[in-house]
Amino acid sequence: MKVNVDRARCQGHAQCEDAAGLVFEVGDDALVRLRMENPPEELRPAVEDAVRWCPVEAIRIEND
Repeated sequence: MKVNVDRARCQGHAQCEDAAGLVFEVGDDALVRLRMENPPEELRPAVEDAVRWCPVEAIRIEND
């Protein structure tokens, strides 16, 4: 699984960090950063929650 974030779309709501803090973090600039671009499959449910909870739809999952 590969995670993509559109930082231009991000508004810093931090829903992704709440859902999957091992994968996402919101920086001092209030924009999301990926901690892991290719997280292990066991984190998929949390990453899928992050995708669902992002109010601006800035996160995508690509399957390898």
